[in-house]
Amino acid sequence: MQLKLHMVTIEDLVPERHFLRKLDGALDLGFVYEETAYLYSRRYGRPPIDPVVLVKYLLVGFLYGIPSERQIEQRIQTDMALRWYLGLDLFERVPDHSTISQLRRRKPSFRKIFRRLFEEVVRQCIEKGVVSGRLVATDSTHVKANASRASEELVEVPESPGAYWERLDIYEEEGLEELECRTGKRRKKRVKQIKKDSRRTKKRVSRTDPEAGHMKRPGKPEGQYYLSHQTVDTDHGIILGVTVTPGDVHDSVPYLEHLEQIHKNVIPLQAAAADSAYDFPLAHRVLEEHGIDFFVRPQSNHDHTQAEFKREAFSYCKGEDTYLCPNGKRLRAKRLYRSASGLFWEYWADRKDCTSCPMREKCLSETDRQGARKLMDSYFKPAVQRHLSRREKPEYQEALKQRQVWSEGTFAAQKRSHNLTHVLRRGLEAAEDHCLLSATALNLKRMIWAMK
Repeated sequence: MQLKLHMVTIEDLVPERHFLRKLDGALDLGFVYEETAYLYSRRYGRPPIDPVVLVKYLLVGFLYGIPSERQIEQRIQTDMALRWYLGLDLFERVPDHSTISQLRRRKPSFRKIFRRLFEEVVRQCIEKGVVSGRLVATDSTHVKANASRASEELVEVPESPGAYWERLDIYEEEGLEELECRTGKRRKKRVKQIKKDSRRTKKRVSRTDPEAGHMKRPGKPEGQYYLSHQTVDTDHGIILGVTVTPGDVHDSVPYLEHLEQIHKNVIPLQAAAADSAYDFPLAHRVLEEHGIDFFVRPQSNHDHTQAEFKREAFSYCKGEDTYLCPNGKRLRAKRLYRSASGLFWEYWADRKDCTSCPMREKCLSETDRQGARKLMDSYFKPAVQRHLSRREKPEYQEALKQRQVWSEGTFAAQKRSHNLTHVLRRGLEAAEDHCLLSATALNLKRMIWAMK
């Protein structure tokens, strides 16, 4: 067998229209040197591997759906285009996969680069006009944690107020002032937090990865997962924000902080769309205050009242802010009620009216101890009504359709081609790095496609 001698360079082996050539021209990674300068010594030790090479090393794994760093190393060894993108010559040694592991162990602050890389790509998308903020869609998807159900154990749930409680504190104080104007009475300012629902005092925690969460949702797999919450601009599907939580955290918990961060620090938002998991009263009020239109699929309401007369039997008088019962008696706002689920106005009937009412048996249950009918309205009901009153309009339905197309389509693309099915490393920070790189990879592809 005879072998021919060819005089070629790696530059000759990469087609002119190759995706990596377009990527190299579109993405400037010079900021990596500035961000990592303090991690390297110029006077001591061996010369380090170029940090830009390490970032590209991980990035190509998510661009091409290569699931592990060992496989990334093997792929770069034989793929000329990947060698060219990393700046490695034909016979230059590919960085060992263990280099990435040691980098994480010895320089944990290097992980800040992944958030900065994501933000830099989003910034470039905004500069190129690929992002407008006219309509964004938010949803979450489950990402399998590197932990089995066999490692789970039941532990007590510690109570932590969080940002949601702090927001309710502000609105509760506002509501108490309004109540004082209505009734002339005012309750004392709250000095301690409301306790959480006492029915859920324990949760399943993995001994292998305690920061993951046991997910149990209808239609979803059960086990240890993380949730990647993403907000997508519906112009070209660019992911504007990524927040990662354990799998047992409800979608509504990080939503407001997540969206506000994008609105204030990334691009002003004009409208937001979401599915029914995000239809909670506080979201309507907060987004309205930010000037963001809210298109959300309404949650189905279930009246669990044991009495025969349900809420629909009572008519609301907007001018007097009272409810009229089937017997023609009025229920007036009496107090502001705070619970773990939100802030509510309580409308009470006069006990004397209920005592002598001929419809008492249909209106009050046998176990009722108050002796008067009560109705509850969310404190944020006006904002909710203003948003949901448009739900039959074409633009509202179109926004929900765009959410379905872009949010679910984006997750499908990431799971199919960009490693968003499971994480190999453990811990919330590792899961966040993983989800950020997956989002960055898809953003880069969509940015380059939009610029054609």
